[in-house]
Amino acid sequence: MASIIENLEGLERRFDILISSDQLQNEVEKRLKQLSRTTKLHGFRPGKIPLKMITQMYGTQVQQDVLNDAVHKEFRETVKDQNLRVAGYPKFETKPSTTENAYAFSATFEVYPEIIIGDVSQQSLQRPHVTVADADIDKTLEMVRKQHVAYKPVDRPVEMGDRVKIDFHGVIDGSEFAGGKANDVELVIGKGRFLKDFETALMGMKVGENKSFEVVFPEDYHGKEIAGKTATFEVNLKTIDEPELPAIDANFAKELGIQDGDLKKLREGIQQDLEREVTKRIKSKVKEQVMQLLLDTAQVMAPNVLVNQEAERLMQDAKNNLEARGMDTNGIPFTSESFKERAEYRVKLGLILAELVKVHALKASREQVRAIIEDAAQSYENPEQVIKWHYASSDRLQEAESLALEENVVNWVLGKINLVDKPLTFDELMGIS
Repeated sequence: MASIIENLEGLERRFDILISSDQLQNEVEKRLKQLSRTTKLHGFRPGKIPLKMITQMYGTQVQQDVLNDAVHKEFRETVKDQNLRVAGYPKFETKPSTTENAYAFSATFEVYPEIIIGDVSQQSLQRPHVTVADADIDKTLEMVRKQHVAYKPVDRPVEMGDRVKIDFHGVIDGSEFAGGKANDVELVIGKGRFLKDFETALMGMKVGENKSFEVVFPEDYHGKEIAGKTATFEVNLKTIDEPELPAIDANFAKELGIQDGDLKKLREGIQQDLEREVTKRIKSKVKEQVMQLLLDTAQVMAPNVLVNQEAERLMQDAKNNLEARGMDTNGIPFTSESFKERAEYRVKLGLILAELVKVHALKASREQVRAIIEDAAQSYENPEQVIKWHYASSDRLQEAESLALEENVVNWVLGKINLVDKPLTFDELMGIS
């Protein structure tokens, strides 16, 4: 039997569980008899192994299994009778029994919180309002030009933006260090591939020239063994090429997929791309505000067990992302504690969204989910293949369903609040300074 529920700190609860020894023994004997009929042992025919031998072989483990099953069964029945929603997994601990011939345990666990959704009807949010201007199209065209830059050899000293080929050899306190020596290395001055002081030292050099200079590595340099140290480099400059941007003409338009080379069509295409990006960014910024508003106005506690689980997941995701980019994470001190704040935000928001979906029937429709998947697929060369890829995995489909639910919640909130348009430039919306 289970005792009354004890309220601990926050969402933590505890109750005691008593398991009768007689009740246990009956189940233990039943399972041992079943084992005697199915266990195979050399020298005995099936079903003819003495029960005493089976008890010697398996008695301790069977008793432990039966006790474990009984405790979990009692726990499930108690939380069901008390109408408790358990978050995470309970912690069972043995304790001295005050009842003869009984085992005593305590079960400590957290419950899901009561969620009180705040009144958002008196709240206001700002929605960015952006019109794509000719200047934004011009700036984008210039960026595309730079992406299609060509280089040609020049007979002059190195200038900013030039591409150079060098051999270099660096030492620290007279000793070589990892990555401090290489031949035929190409870099564009000002791109930041090398330290700024290194690239600056190459300015004014001529083809065939050798130069010696010092570079101090920053204290926070990723290579800890050389961070904060001063290296002396010997550099030989082998080639200098200056950038040559393509003209914005019919040939340039054809390179970008405009078959007839019509520059007007090129600009219209860029405008459509920018407007799609504007729509996406505005939607994202409004969504961020809505989510924060829900958090600010709702009353909800986050179960520690769920926060800890989410922090572990976020930590592992961060580690996996770095490793996917080729970084060695062994030397990085990953701790779930550093992800706790973000984890609590996500857990609280998830509880609020789930409550809104349930109370206001904001469940996502199949058509919504399909539309979200199709929209995401348009960014790829073969949209149909991407759509099939999403539907081939329940996890990927769940991601799309979650986005649809969030969309429904955002629309529900927007129908309650005062939405004020705030004029912004394209650069302001994109965070371009």
